[in-house]
This record gives sequence, structure tokens and C-alpha cells, in this order.
Amino acid sequence: MIRRRVIVHGFVQGVFFRDTLRRRAASLGVSGWARNTSEGTVEAVFEGERDAVERMVALSREGPHGARVDRVDVVDEPLEGLSGFAVA
Repeated sequence: MIRRRVIVHGFVQGVFFRDTLRRRAASLGVSGWARNTSEGTVEAVFEGERDAVERMVALSREGPHGARVDRVDVVDEPLEGLSGFAVA
């Protein structure tokens, strides 16, 4: 089990980015959360099996249709034992 925090830069708000992450996380069994920031980025945390979390990070690099991802910052963090995936 691993935890990664991502900050996604680009045109990522108003394009269902967070909901796309939520739906994929549910299908992969990944816990965490996603939120828009005042800087115009999307910040998200993913916890789960390594392969599933890596797939979420890969999705963050692509984004949903209509998004333009310029850069993704990825940070490893200690597990917190989250359950479910929340969108704020």
C-alpha cells in the first residue's frame, strides 16, 4: 500500500477532472480525495495498492476530455488509512 499526493497544473478546473478521478478511484479500489485549489490546480491524494495508485497518477497526467495538463507534481507521503474517495 502506498500514498501519493498530486498537484495537477493546466486547464483542469471546470472539465470534470475531480469526478473523473473519483469514478476511476472507485473502480480501482483507491481511497483518497480531490479538490480544486484557489491557484487553479487540482490537488488529490491516492491511497491503495501500488499498481492502482500508479494508474491514478497516470490518469492525472492525462486528465479527462477537455482538460489540458501542463505539469503534475507528485509527492510520496505516509499512509493515513483513508477509506472511500471524496470530492471537495
